[in-house]
Amino acid sequence: MSDRFAGKVVLITGGGSGIGRAAALAFGREGAAVVVSGRDGGKLAGTVAELEAVGAKALAVRADVRSDADVARLVETAATHFGGLDIAFNNAGVSGVGLLDLGEEEWARIVDTVFAGVWRSMKHEVAYMREHGGGVIVNNASNVGLHTRMPIIGVYGAAKAAAAVLTRAAARQHIADGIRINAVSPGPTATELSKAPGQTDEERDAAYAPMIPRGRIGTPEEVADVVLWLASDQSAYVIGQDVVVDGGVTA
Repeated sequence: MSDRFAGKVVLITGGGSGIGRAAALAFGREGAAVVVSGRDGGKLAGTVAELEAVGAKALAVRADVRSDADVARLVETAATHFGGLDIAFNNAGVSGVGLLDLGEEEWARIVDTVFAGVWRSMKHEVAYMREHGGGVIVNNASNVGLHTRMPIIGVYGAAKAAAAVLTRAAARQHIADGIRINAVSPGPTATELSKAPGQTDEERDAAYAPMIPRGRIGTPEEVADVVLWLASDQSAYVIGQDVVVDGGVTA
């Protein structure tokens, strides 16, 4: 285990699987105490078990980023349990297909998680960090939205673009409070959210590969590596940026 994040407390939303789980394990291996949250208690328990297996301190907190009360409780619980909150990775998300044909309920499900969920998370994280010496926030955006357009997932892309713009605005406003905020924008990544209904991993990988200059889909660990860099002192002069990790799709 590395000690790059020794003594740090990290909160990760959407920490039960995919990029969130990969980031949690990476932080844990490098010395952090990690709080993972999400709606699926079983998945969160799996992440905690993996963290404890590598010797990391870990806590699972069930919370839905669509609920302001849940997010407030999550931040308070994380800070109370481990004695602080130094880093937050706002990663919770949902997939969603559609643009102007979406019903109100589906539109709200996507936007309230992908965009408003980041807003709620930052609101409570910043409030805590501002009163406790600062911190670092990384938001999970997407290469779809600001960087490229896919009408088939147009509302999802718009919500991710809004999250990226919110990141930049918050970064400018709160760097004076000692809070450094950036975003990571993954391209196609080997997670469950990247698969169409009924699609296998192999079918998904084969479908994406021709679109990606790198020639293959990305891994959650490759995105996590960038998240950890943005959260570390190695990126201390990086503020309000949106780092694209997509194998060259938007090059």
